[in-house]
Amino acid sequence: MNKGIIILDFGSQYNQLIGRRIREMEVYSEILPFNTSLEEINSKNPAGIILSGGPSSVNSPDAHLVEKELFELGIPVLGICYGMQLTAHLLGGNVKKGEKGEYGKATLEITKSNPLFTGVSRFSTVWMSHFDEVETLPENFEISAKSGVIAGIFNEKKNIYCVQFHPEVSHSEFGAKMLENFVFQICKAEKNWKLTNYIEKTVAEIREKVGNDKVILGLSGGVDSSVAAVLIHKAIGDQLQCIFVDTGLLRKDEGKKVMENYGEHFHMNIDMVDASERFLSKLAGVSDPEEKRKIIGREFVAVFDEESHKFEGAKFLAQGTIYPDVIESQSVKGPSAVIKSHHNVGGLPEEMKLQLLEPLRELFKDEVRKVGEELGIPHHLVYRHPFPGPGLGIRVLGEVDAEKVKILQEADDIFIEELYKNELYEKVSQAFVVLLPVKSVGVMGDERTYEYTAVVRSANTTDFMTATFSHFPWEFLENVSNRIINEVKGINRVAYDISSKPPATIEWE
Repeated sequence: MNKGIIILDFGSQYNQLIGRRIREMEVYSEILPFNTSLEEINSKNPAGIILSGGPSSVNSPDAHLVEKELFELGIPVLGICYGMQLTAHLLGGNVKKGEKGEYGKATLEITKSNPLFTGVSRFSTVWMSHFDEVETLPENFEISAKSGVIAGIFNEKKNIYCVQFHPEVSHSEFGAKMLENFVFQICKAEKNWKLTNYIEKTVAEIREKVGNDKVILGLSGGVDSSVAAVLIHKAIGDQLQCIFVDTGLLRKDEGKKVMENYGEHFHMNIDMVDASERFLSKLAGVSDPEEKRKIIGREFVAVFDEESHKFEGAKFLAQGTIYPDVIESQSVKGPSAVIKSHHNVGGLPEEMKLQLLEPLRELFKDEVRKVGEELGIPHHLVYRHPFPGPGLGIRVLGEVDAEKVKILQEADDIFIEELYKNELYEKVSQAFVVLLPVKSVGVMGDERTYEYTAVVRSANTTDFMTATFSHFPWEFLENVSNRIINEVKGINRVAYDISSKPPATIEWE
């Protein structure tokens, strides 16, 4: 049986999107660095190989290349953007520097039908993002599409198909159809990826790996750690010991909600540690955001380490590492730490000597959410927005103290409550409030006030690499502002952040 589609990563911002699109077809996909050996690729017995886009030029001295023999393996190949230029370059064609490049939407004209374009209109809109362009074709290749430049080439006999645009992006009108044609018509891939099977398989693997030993997991209340906890608990029950550290920098009533949702509802063993005073005392007088992050990360590791020693017989440390963390750790853009520092964990002390258990490391975020729902976690919990590891420590700008955290928790809770009430929460990607170290004059009743300014932030994004601010109705924003100012003592002014990323970031610190 073939094992699906391998995507070789040349640094495209869209490579994870390609992987997700293929898994949505219920076909397994795996993203590997471009320099993965042919031996390893062959050993995986793929039905097809996709060469992703990438930011570099095939003509540059340090270009990301593959071995030419890749095209002789007898495995169908789809080259996307840089992948098309690379194919042409390696097989004897010529790639030249474009005069102005093509970015954004373009009109594609199919000039020669082939299996990749079955069921695709002759003219359609596609998404371009390239500067270089193919000038001359390799031997036995034909042009299949144009857009002002050569936009598609193929060699049907060798099962090599290339496109200059990005079919994985939703802006490409028939992109999904083209990917489907490649996966099923050209590669003859089998449907072998179902999340229900994934749960059964993973539960069995956890039981076999853990045996009678104990597992410790840092439960944060976030999506990844929660789904990992419920999945492991399903496999080994009370052998799982969760540790929930309340840093005092979490959302309003977060500790209480975690104990209710996972302790009472799922009957998990959870050791809840209130370390809020400890964290706040360490942060006293510190205003530099990087320093705050380091202090919070260091302190979390110390608390977690102390607590974990209370549980004898633990052999495993479970983490909510997911597939994008794994991909990023081996990325051509420069490896980051191979193991995700889980949420608040800034790194693990070597003396813990625990084996890692990462049951979600093959899943994309949307798949993690689906697994969570399959396991019975309520919908609103698995669709929560991301929350930063340092928590409100980086949403209270400048120095952090208990009073400011309390003010921010109340304001943030009102904003989130209104998003749910107006059915907007799941229409945006990340929403929160920040508290500025700025006070201004206001009038409340007959009295002058001098209080803090809060900023409401909401962003829409598909990949968190770029984002736009959410376009809310004025009436909604007015209501949020009125409620925060009237109900939260300490805030007398509310602003709405209308910056996009880039140049701004989603978080403020």
